Amino acid sequence: MPKIVVLIDGVTIKEMQLTKDRTTVGRRPYNDVVIDNLAVSGEHAVFRLASGIVSVEDLGSTNGVYVNGQAVTSSVLRDSDVVEIGRYQVRLIDDANPAGDKPFTRYPASESGVEQQNALLRVLTGASAGREMPLTKVVSTFGKPGVVVGSITRSRRGWELTHVEGKPRCTVNGVPLEPDGVLLKQGDTIGLAGIKLEFVLT
Repeated sequence: MPKIVVLIDGVTIKEMQLTKDRTTVGRRPYNDVVIDNLAVSGEHAVFRLASGIVSVEDLGSTNGVYVNGQAVTSSVLRDSDVVEIGRYQVRLIDDANPAGDKPFTRYPASESGVEQQNALLRVLTGASAGREMPLTKVVSTFGKPGVVVGSITRSRRGWELTHVEGKPRCTVNGVPLEPDGVLLKQGDTIGLAGIKLEFVLT
């Protein structure tokens, strides 16, 4: 019987046998696997079991689903494949569908990403102008909770900015964010709740 193991920073926090046709993962409490993290969408992904084959499908999430480091909309999984959802990793263990001679590679959050540079946000306006906020986490949220909140996720593609909640939406270089977010570049200016921030690679 296949099962999934949920890890964060290499530490196992949950194991679940895949006994149903659909096993959902997301932030909302009605999911089969609940991950209470702002980088995880309310309904983020679903694991499907059909004829002994396990697959994963992105349910239109904001930050995407990655299998062994590659962004996917859906993918058939094999034993030891690693699915990344936000900063969490979900490893499939399926003795009936072995990976053959494919080695298992764990992708720790601290080592993920083609973009290996560190980054920070520099405040450009207001009383805190000049203040620098290093982005030391895989997922960093900022803004005013209950008003406007943005999130920057360090992924294999780089640094991704998404709008979490509130109106008006976060802007990058004066342009409102699309629902899928945007990859940040050196010197991009982020607008949030009347404050301007500069994205700086270090």
